[in-house]
Amino acid sequence: MSTKQRGSGWSINLVFNFYKLFGYTFVYYLMYPVTFFYFIVATNVKEALKDYYKHIDKPFNNLVYFHHLRHFAITMCDRFISKIHPQDYTFLIENEEKLLQTLNGGCILLLSHFGGWATAGNCFKDLKINIVMQEVIRDGIKRIEEKVPQTNDNLHIINLSKGTASVSLEIANALLNNEIIAMMSDRASEPKNNQAVDFFAQKANFNKNPFVIAYKTEKPLVSIAFVYEKSQCYRVKFTQITMNKESHQTGEIQNAMRANADFLANVVSQNPEQWFNLYHFWKEKQCA
Repeated sequence: MSTKQRGSGWSINLVFNFYKLFGYTFVYYLMYPVTFFYFIVATNVKEALKDYYKHIDKPFNNLVYFHHLRHFAITMCDRFISKIHPQDYTFLIENEEKLLQTLNGGCILLLSHFGGWATAGNCFKDLKINIVMQEVIRDGIKRIEEKVPQTNDNLHIINLSKGTASVSLEIANALLNNEIIAMMSDRASEPKNNQAVDFFAQKANFNKNPFVIAYKTEKPLVSIAFVYEKSQCYRVKFTQITMNKESHQTGEIQNAMRANADFLANVVSQNPEQWFNLYHFWKEKQCA
């Protein structure tokens, strides 16, 4: 499955130029009129969010819709700004020692389209992180992303468009070197990797690929979420998921996927305006 990244190249480029001229505080307040523009025109997103809030049993109205779009706008700005000035961001890590111990031994980091996921690499700038992705972004946004200078040399993109063999080799080499593999758990790039999991009392597709890799390589899984707290500050929540290689693969993967979905459901319940799968998530065709 592929989903176009929301936003437009011209608006992000405009905001980015304002940031270079006037700084982050100006951009922060600029997000109010920018959000209002999309509040008026993004009617398809509103319908998807209405369905989302219904599934998670939270109230939805125009004010909630505006705040949801505004959180998305801020985290989208942070996606670009954190690349050139990562030192300006604060990450409050719960149980930091335990998390760093797991990350240092190499693991599979389970990301989701939640909060500041796109700033994740800047949180662990001393660790090698390989981000496995094939995000279908608009051409304008892609050009901006390519122009932004990358100050964190420890980030490496493993592009899924290179093909299965090449990607598998890169992932295997990274794990052998005890590096981190970061993968999206809430959206599979290919339909064959979809697996239905209970999520807010209804089946929804999640990406089983990172769980298969973890089972085969016996590397730990870490579900992680970057919760937006305030301007340029994120709280990092995580849970470690283990699988028993002596048990049957299918059952272990199902249990691990359920644990990941439960973790995501918990952070979504606490911060519903920060999940950015802005489409009809539960209405996608289910794969058992």
